[in-house]
Amino acid sequence: MSKREKLSDAAIVAFVTSHLGWERQGDALVKTFEFADYPGGLAFAVRVGFAAERRDHHPDLRVSYRKVEVTWSTHDQGGITAVDIEMAELCDQLHHA
Repeated sequence: MSKREKLSDAAIVAFVTSHLGWERQGDALVKTFEFADYPGGLAFAVRVGFAAERRDHHPDLRVSYRKVEVTWSTHDQGGITAVDIEMAELCDQLHHA
């Protein structure tokens, strides 16, 4: 299976149930990360952006005061792929770094 093929519903449920805060919203994985202050959230968004550029897979990011919402989906596949899960896990790592 290619990393860019849509995942089964069971695989998506397994990810969401084992990764705190991530949820499925339609054809996307979504999580809101919280920070002590605005600069912390902004720095996180920049780290995610550079990681996404290196992977050539880009999320939707919504930066607000002390929060960053990250949405992963593989638009050309019409849903969630292994790349989205890989990048969601990287977001969790970057948040704890």
